[in-house]
Amino acid sequence: MGNNMINYSVYLWKNPLEADAVEKAYGKNQVSKVMSFDEFVKHIADHNGVFTRGTVKGVVSDTCSCLVEQLLNGRKVCFGELGTFSISISCEPAETLAKFTAANIKEVNILFTPGEDFVNLRSRAEFTPVASRAAQLATLKAEKAGETTVDLTAAKGGSSGSVPSGPGSSGTGNDGGEDPLG
Repeated sequence: MGNNMINYSVYLWKNPLEADAVEKAYGKNQVSKVMSFDEFVKHIADHNGVFTRGTVKGVVSDTCSCLVEQLLNGRKVCFGELGTFSISISCEPAETLAKFTAANIKEVNILFTPGEDFVNLRSRAEFTPVASRAAQLATLKAEKAGETTVDLTAAKGGSSGSVPSGPGSSGTGNDGGEDPLG
């Protein structure tokens, strides 16, 4: 399997729910590539060698359809080493039990509980610190413009307390959530 490398950047964040909170440094993983379904299917087929991409694609597609079907039938699906899929619902409260109906249910959410292959990923990974996405973008922009310096404070929106929205946030603070690489 080889070495697995996860790039990360560091940012300061202050919990807005705590009035006397102090900024602390947090790490944020940076996605190196968004892998399409077809790329993932090819990767699986290349690893296995026995099944063609078409066969793998068909099995994965049918698996997804069957998984949705079983979840919508109220079942919890155990996927071996991958993990367990189940659902939860989000709803609007009603004043009484008698007044609560299916119309109060607003969302069906998919829950995933990782299986044994996903236990302790930390011990199987190596980490490389990299510049934040905002710093990378500002540096590239400056290079293209022939500039020799970069104002990182301006690139990061002026305040380190606003980038990103919190620990575990998928945003990078300055991209409006549109960067698919996180």
